[in-house]
Amino acid sequence: MARRTGGRGKTSAGATPAVTLLTRLAIPFTAHHYDHDPGVASFGREAADELGVDPARVFKTLVVDLSAGGGRGLGVTVLPVEGRLDLKAAGAAFGVKKVALADSAAAERSSGYVVGGTSPLGQRTVLPTVLEETALLHDTIYVSGGARGFDVELAPTDLVAALSATTAPLLR
Repeated sequence: MARRTGGRGKTSAGATPAVTLLTRLAIPFTAHHYDHDPGVASFGREAADELGVDPARVFKTLVVDLSAGGGRGLGVTVLPVEGRLDLKAAGAAFGVKKVALADSAAAERSSGYVVGGTSPLGQRTVLPTVLEETALLHDTIYVSGGARGFDVELAPTDLVAALSATTAPLLR
């Protein structure tokens, strides 16, 4: 069962880094909590189903390794939950030949979030970020709020501004 909490998002441990960042930047958002099933296979699809939202508006965060294409370090991609990341297109967006998905332990260390609850917002290490360009077709999109069972809804242009992100085609 989904529940809205308005412009402030709290987890049981308090505000997540994502909520802290949005609040500090005075970016309007709506927090959406739902009961997460630990046995679910697709965290993003679960969010869409539990929140009753078109999956095209729910975006997942994938940390990628830029060294696969001759670059250095990690990057962040944000794409629709049902979309598949095109590794070469993502590489082009980061200015390298291609990317690979980052090892989950490296992604968790860099972001400070657990897999399935990785938010593009408020990550421990600020990384270059690319948002799938179709996000701009929507007035608002949903991204993880920094915990499993917690998404934030905001304007895609606000997400781009908060992250100093770029937009590009990322889907296969």
